[in-house]
Amino acid sequence: MPVVVPGNPADMATVTVQPRPTPEERADTSAEIELDEHLSVFASTIEDWVTPRQSWEFTLHEGHDFGRTNNVEGRVLFVAGEQTSTVRFRLDQLDAVDDFTDELVLRLEEQDGISKAVRLTANGFDVEFHHILTFT
Repeated sequence: MPVVVPGNPADMATVTVQPRPTPEERADTSAEIELDEHLSVFASTIEDWVTPRQSWEFTLHEGHDFGRTNNVEGRVLFVAGEQTSTVRFRLDQLDAVDDFTDELVLRLEEQDGISKAVRLTANGFDVEFHHILTFT
C-alpha cells in the first residue's frame, strides 16, 4: 500500500532542455521538464561557473525516460586546441556541486563517504570513480 505524506508537494522548477537526438520528429523542439529545486540549483551553479570560461560549455538535454520528472542530462564540454573532452551525467545522480572559484567539483552517487567526482579546472577536468570524502 502506498504511503501518503501529508502537506504540500516540494517545489518544482521547470527547465527548458535540448531534445534527445531521437526521435527525429522532435529533434527541433525544446522540451520542458519539471525538476526538483535542488537539481535546478545544481544546474545553475554549473552554468554560472562555466559561462565566463571560454573553453567550457554546459548544456542540458532531455533524458531517456520520457515524461518523467527530473529526466534531465547534463553535458559539460571542454575544448583546448584540438583536444575535446566531455562528461555526461543525469542531474539526479548529483549529490553536490561545489564552486571553489578556480575549480568546480561535481559529486555523484555518494554512499558511505565514497563518491564519484568530477573536478573542473581552467585546464580541463579529472574524473574519479572512487573519491573518498574527507572533512577536516
